[in-house]
Amino acid sequence: MRALLFPLLLVGCTAPGPLSTASSQADLAQELDGRVAARPESCVSTSASQGLRIVDSRTLVFHSGGTVWVNRLEDDCPGLRPQDTLIVEVHGAQHCRGDRVRGLPPGTTIPGPTCPLGDFVPYRLPR
Repeated sequence: MRALLFPLLLVGCTAPGPLSTASSQADLAQELDGRVAARPESCVSTSASQGLRIVDSRTLVFHSGGTVWVNRLEDDCPGLRPQDTLIVEVHGAQHCRGDRVRGLPPGTTIPGPTCPLGDFVPYRLPR
């Protein structure tokens, strides 16, 4: 009986499914509600992007002042999940399109694959 219980406990520890992604996208939609997208920028200051967080396997977001910045990767990055720690390879004082990111799942020491950043789109409240 004990041998059967352990595998069942592990099933509960697997990564969240689509509901988690849908919830993250809904949260992002709420953050962007009423905001207007401005012209995308290829680089942003690393100091301004301290709160860079994972929304889903293709979307990163951070706040800087009254601006919400969204980075949509060109393709899905299978190693990025909302609960992961984000690892960003920094090459100076800016994060730029093409810089690499990867996710580190909780309780692990080996990060996922690297994926290139896309453009950073600022969303601001209209004046």
